[in-house]
Amino acid sequence: MAELVLRPLCDNDIPLMERWLYTPHVAKWYRHPDHWLNELRERHGEFSFLIHFIAEYEDVPIGFCQYYDCYYAQQHEVWNDQWRVVDKQGKIFSIDYLIGEPDYLRRGFGKEMIARMLIMLRNARAKTVIVEPERDNTASNRALEANGFIRNGAGYYLELRDRAL
Repeated sequence: MAELVLRPLCDNDIPLMERWLYTPHVAKWYRHPDHWLNELRERHGEFSFLIHFIAEYEDVPIGFCQYYDCYYAQQHEVWNDQWRVVDKQGKIFSIDYLIGEPDYLRRGFGKEMIARMLIMLRNARAKTVIVEPERDNTASNRALEANGFIRNGAGYYLELRDRAL
């Protein structure tokens, strides 16, 4: 059986990401596509703290995901009050993910992308992962909950130090 693979994003993937960001089921949640595309184009500079992946299934690119250390993202992000200040690198991370290809929606790939990123974050010794999907993005919320995330006000968190690899 084929498995989902996360491979590093490359320059050739940016047009694909642009198409996905303007697809109605993605655009609903990922507003300001120009900001996302700028982050991808500047991934070797200002946004080098972001680790980007393309998700592939049976060699077909189906989605995108990324994780990052919130310590380095503070000048770019504002989280809920509990996570507003991150005083040490390597402690609190966040993730983003999307299924770009409509034929691959509602098949468990979002849940699997999250699970694979969590393995990477555990290996990087991350302590906590935070995510703030839209409250009415039920597919995203379910994928997070299926991976053990707990709702905390506007977002979700997962303590990695207490969970086995």
